[in-house]
Amino acid sequence: MVVYGIKTCDTCRKALKSLPGARLHDIRAEGLPDDVAQAALERFGDALINRKSATWRGLSEAVRAEAPLALIGAHPAVMKRPLIDAGGTLYLGWGREVQTALLG
Repeated sequence: MVVYGIKTCDTCRKALKSLPGARLHDIRAEGLPDDVAQAALERFGDALINRKSATWRGLSEAVRAEAPLALIGAHPAVMKRPLIDAGGTLYLGWGREVQTALLG
């Protein structure tokens, strides 16, 4: 299981602590792999962008208008986190539904 996120993100840390054996792929340091990014965009669409984040609020309207994957590539902190790959199935965030699906 791979958790795509940022190592300093509290929500990513909570997910990692609850998912033994999961490894963190830091998108700020390593980027989001193209195949994962495309699959996530197809599954979650615009929900992949966290429009409540401080990073989002600090962006100009012109930058906000960029395509989601280009935006995440340039500003990784705007991605809603974590993005979890559990055996090929993608989950976004660490809400109750995701926790139930992954933890039972």
